[in-house]
Amino acid sequence: MSLGYAEKLSKIEDVGKVGMTEYFDPPHVLQEKIEQLSMMIRKSKHLVVFTGAGISTSCGIPDFRGPKGIWTLQREGKALPEASLPFHRAMPSVTHMALVALEKAGFLKFVISQNIDGLHLRSGLPRQKLSELHGDSFMEICSSCGVEYVRDFEVETIGLNETSRRCSCGAKLRDTVLDWEDALPPKEINPAEKHCRMADLVLCLGTSLQITPACNLPLKCLRGGGKLVIVNLQKTPKDKKASLVIHGLVDKVIMGVMGQLNLQIPPFVRIDLFQTFLTQALSADRKYVNWNLRVASVHGPKAPLPFIRCVEVSFTDREDLKSAILEKQPFVLKRRSTRTTEPFEVILKINFSDGCRCPFAQIRVPVNFKISRRCPRYDKEDIFQKLRGAASEDPQCGQIEVIERKANLSPKYDVTVYAIVTDIVTYSKTSRVSNSAACNGEVKVKAENVNDTETSSNKRLKLRKRKSR
Repeated sequence: MSLGYAEKLSKIEDVGKVGMTEYFDPPHVLQEKIEQLSMMIRKSKHLVVFTGAGISTSCGIPDFRGPKGIWTLQREGKALPEASLPFHRAMPSVTHMALVALEKAGFLKFVISQNIDGLHLRSGLPRQKLSELHGDSFMEICSSCGVEYVRDFEVETIGLNETSRRCSCGAKLRDTVLDWEDALPPKEINPAEKHCRMADLVLCLGTSLQITPACNLPLKCLRGGGKLVIVNLQKTPKDKKASLVIHGLVDKVIMGVMGQLNLQIPPFVRIDLFQTFLTQALSADRKYVNWNLRVASVHGPKAPLPFIRCVEVSFTDREDLKSAILEKQPFVLKRRSTRTTEPFEVILKINFSDGCRCPFAQIRVPVNFKISRRCPRYDKEDIFQKLRGAASEDPQCGQIEVIERKANLSPKYDVTVYAIVTDIVTYSKTSRVSNSAACNGEVKVKAENVNDTETSSNKRLKLRKRKSR
């Protein structure tokens, strides 16, 4: 989880069991269990997956209770772990993307997550097939009309508090991440309970199943004759209830399952959005045009642009206009030109921050003081699909397209929204488990480093009453 999130939580003494021993099934046993799990999934009619922090540690996100978890190290008086990349740049793991493939293939009916990293949504899993029990660090919700806003930056508050932004209806937005004593939202817990009761198979991935009431949800399938499977490196209080317990890296197990089911794990293509504002105003003597060019977030005037480090500005055939490097947000360029100036172009080199595979992108912004640009309509979903297709065929990143344009005559301004591919992750699929490593082998991920420390912690948020076993 985000170290910043851990610091925002209210202080409590008892955070549950931490630093528990990890176990690894021998390779031949692991392979047999993978084949057994694959057969159970193939036969299931209503598969529900229940996920914890163990599916995200390979994304570079530290957990809480693992051997190197935040609270484990705190209890031992050691320095806290460092995330391998910014929280907002974390990419979905093999497991996240495999779940997307299982859903599209018709096997997976619903996902229940205890994580607040937003990676299930980012992976492309449909929102209507997901319950985020403890919230999402990248989501705000309107307490008036219920509209959800998914952000590219980590929301600054937790505990269902008001943020600095407003909904399109005018009401203030709130964060969605629960603090210790916050109740599980009915919007999330009700469908989770419903699907667990309907499930003939609940698959728990990367969770120690310690925290109530969330840990009891998977057991609801047992009343209707369903089966429970647990994949985790540590033992859990629910192991005796399970039909199958697998001690192995979640990514490795799921990779093997996908091989058995003959399903491809889709690549992850990250598309980020930003916009340019070009505003114009006549000087007091009406001889000049004062114009500003701003590179900004699509999430509001005060929202940060976490994936942009700086913007280099240059001009074509305009020696009278000085180039510039915009290093601080908001990225704003201010210039003055005569009213008779012929149309020209501003060249923007957008340099992306650490964690982006794409180092930069270059765009040309036309400037015309006489007329405004036309604003055609764009099919955003079609453009996104084409960008993903192009990125999959040529995984170099940097593919960019305009998805929206707006113009106004009084006051005069032009707004252009861009979509750019900033990361591509592809996953190699193997159907059998390697015998060469005691920790079940390595999962190969291209264009993204995978950390093979899978732990069994889920985040520590609950209804009102906590029971730790």
